[in-house]
Amino acid sequence: MEMTPFRLAQRFVGVKETPGAASNPLVLAMLRLDDTWPASDAVPWCSAFVNFIAWLSRLPRTKSLAAASWLQIGQALELQDARVGFDVVILERDGGHHVGFYAGRDDKGKVLLLGGNQADAVNVSAFEVAKVLGVRRLA
Repeated sequence: MEMTPFRLAQRFVGVKETPGAASNPLVLAMLRLDDTWPASDAVPWCSAFVNFIAWLSRLPRTKSLAAASWLQIGQALELQDARVGFDVVILERDGGHHVGFYAGRDDKGKVLLLGGNQADAVNVSAFEVAKVLGVRRLA
Protein backbone atom coordinates (compact mmCIF):
# COMPACT_ATOMS: atom_id res chain seq x y z
CA MET A 1 0.00 0.00 0.00
CA GLU A 2 1.44 3.37 -1.08
CA MET A 3 2.08 5.97 1.63
CA THR A 4 0.31 9.04 0.25
CA PRO A 5 0.24 12.40 2.00
CA PHE A 6 -3.38 11.64 2.95
CA ARG A 7 -2.46 8.33 4.59
CA LEU A 8 0.35 10.05 6.47
CA ALA A 9 -2.01 12.84 7.57
CA GLN A 10 -4.45 10.22 8.90
CA ARG A 11 -1.82 9.20 11.46
CA PHE A 12 -2.21 12.62 13.10
CA VAL A 13 -6.00 12.46 13.55
CA GLY A 14 -6.73 13.42 17.15
CA VAL A 15 -3.78 15.81 17.57
CA LYS A 16 -5.25 18.95 19.08
CA GLU A 17 -4.39 22.28 20.63
CA THR A 18 -3.67 22.38 24.33
CA PRO A 19 -6.22 24.56 26.13
CA GLY A 20 -5.03 27.49 28.20
CA ALA A 21 -1.55 28.96 28.31
CA ALA A 22 0.26 25.74 27.37
CA SER A 23 0.75 24.61 23.76
CA ASN A 24 0.85 21.21 22.12
CA PRO A 25 4.55 20.82 21.20
CA LEU A 26 3.70 18.99 17.96
CA VAL A 27 1.36 21.74 16.76
CA LEU A 28 3.95 24.35 17.73
CA ALA A 29 6.62 22.43 15.77
CA MET A 30 4.32 22.40 12.70
CA LEU A 31 3.86 26.16 13.01
CA ARG A 32 7.55 26.85 13.49
CA LEU A 33 8.62 24.70 10.55
CA ASP A 34 7.92 27.71 8.33
CA ASP A 35 7.75 30.74 10.63
CA THR A 36 9.26 31.74 13.96
CA TRP A 37 6.56 34.09 15.24
CA PRO A 38 3.94 31.68 16.64
CA ALA A 39 4.39 31.65 20.40
CA SER A 40 1.49 29.26 20.99
CA ASP A 41 -0.87 26.87 19.24
CA ALA A 42 -3.74 29.36 19.63
CA VAL A 43 -3.25 30.65 16.07
CA PRO A 44 -4.61 29.33 12.76
CA TRP A 45 -2.55 26.24 11.91
CA CYS A 46 -4.32 24.53 9.01
CA SER A 47 -1.62 25.57 6.53
CA ALA A 48 1.10 24.56 9.00
CA PHE A 49 -0.40 21.06 9.12
CA VAL A 50 -0.55 20.72 5.31
CA ASN A 51 3.01 22.09 5.03
CA PHE A 52 4.19 19.62 7.68
CA ILE A 53 2.67 16.64 5.84
CA ALA A 54 4.03 17.89 2.48
CA TRP A 55 7.48 18.31 4.08
CA LEU A 56 7.38 14.77 5.52
CA SER A 57 6.24 13.49 2.11
CA ARG A 58 8.92 15.45 0.23
CA LEU A 59 6.29 17.23 -1.83
CA PRO A 60 6.13 20.88 -2.85
CA ARG A 61 4.91 23.14 -0.07
CA THR A 62 4.20 26.82 0.39
CA LYS A 63 6.34 27.45 3.48
CA SER A 64 3.59 29.87 4.53
CA LEU A 65 1.09 29.84 7.37
CA ALA A 66 -1.48 31.49 5.06
CA ALA A 67 -4.03 28.94 3.80
CA ALA A 68 -4.56 30.93 0.58
CA SER A 69 -0.87 30.39 -0.28
CA TRP A 70 -1.86 26.87 -1.40
CA LEU A 71 -3.62 28.40 -4.41
CA GLN A 72 -0.15 29.02 -5.89
CA ILE A 73 1.41 25.56 -5.59
CA GLY A 74 0.92 22.31 -7.45
CA GLN A 75 -1.45 21.76 -10.36
CA ALA A 76 -4.90 23.40 -10.39
CA LEU A 77 -7.85 21.01 -10.70
CA GLU A 78 -11.61 21.17 -10.75
CA LEU A 79 -13.31 19.81 -7.64
CA GLN A 80 -14.89 16.95 -9.61
CA ASP A 81 -11.37 15.80 -10.55
CA ALA A 82 -10.04 15.79 -6.97
CA ARG A 83 -8.65 12.51 -5.67
CA VAL A 84 -8.10 11.36 -2.14
CA GLY A 85 -4.38 10.95 -1.65
CA PHE A 86 -2.52 13.99 -2.96
CA ASP A 87 -5.00 16.82 -3.45
CA VAL A 88 -5.58 19.78 -1.19
CA VAL A 89 -8.65 21.99 -1.12
CA ILE A 90 -8.57 25.68 -0.29
CA LEU A 91 -11.75 27.24 1.13
CA GLU A 92 -12.93 30.68 2.02
CA ARG A 93 -14.24 31.07 5.54
CA ASP A 94 -15.33 33.92 7.74
CA GLY A 95 -12.31 36.13 8.26
CA GLY A 96 -9.93 34.22 6.01
CA HIS A 97 -9.18 30.90 4.36
CA HIS A 98 -8.77 27.23 5.22
CA VAL A 99 -6.85 24.34 3.64
CA GLY A 100 -6.89 20.59 4.09
CA PHE A 101 -6.46 17.30 2.27
CA TYR A 102 -9.37 16.18 0.09
CA ALA A 103 -11.17 13.30 1.81
CA GLY A 104 -14.13 12.88 -0.56
CA ARG A 105 -17.76 13.97 -0.32
CA ASP A 106 -20.41 13.17 2.25
CA ASP A 107 -23.95 11.97 1.51
CA LYS A 108 -25.15 15.61 1.42
CA GLY A 109 -22.58 16.59 -1.21
CA LYS A 110 -20.35 18.51 1.16
CA VAL A 111 -16.59 18.41 0.70
CA LEU A 112 -14.75 16.39 3.33
CA LEU A 113 -11.32 17.63 4.40
CA LEU A 114 -8.71 15.96 6.55
CA GLY A 115 -7.01 18.93 8.10
CA GLY A 116 -5.55 20.65 11.09
CA ASN A 117 -7.19 23.38 13.14
CA GLN A 118 -10.64 21.97 12.43
CA ALA A 119 -12.34 22.54 15.79
CA ASP A 120 -8.77 22.99 17.14
CA ALA A 121 -7.74 19.46 16.11
CA VAL A 122 -6.72 17.22 13.21
CA ASN A 123 -9.86 15.50 11.94
CA VAL A 124 -12.15 15.05 8.95
CA SER A 125 -14.78 17.78 8.67
CA ALA A 126 -17.46 18.66 6.10
CA PHE A 127 -17.60 22.01 4.27
CA GLU A 128 -20.00 23.60 1.80
CA VAL A 129 -18.95 23.24 -1.85
CA ALA A 130 -19.73 26.95 -2.38
CA LYS A 131 -16.77 27.78 -0.09
CA VAL A 132 -14.22 26.01 -2.33
CA LEU A 133 -11.74 28.45 -3.87
CA GLY A 134 -9.44 25.91 -5.44
CA VAL A 135 -8.12 22.38 -5.59
CA ARG A 136 -4.43 21.64 -6.07
CA ARG A 137 -2.60 18.39 -6.82
CA LEU A 138 0.78 18.32 -5.11
CA ALA A 139 2.25 15.37 -7.02
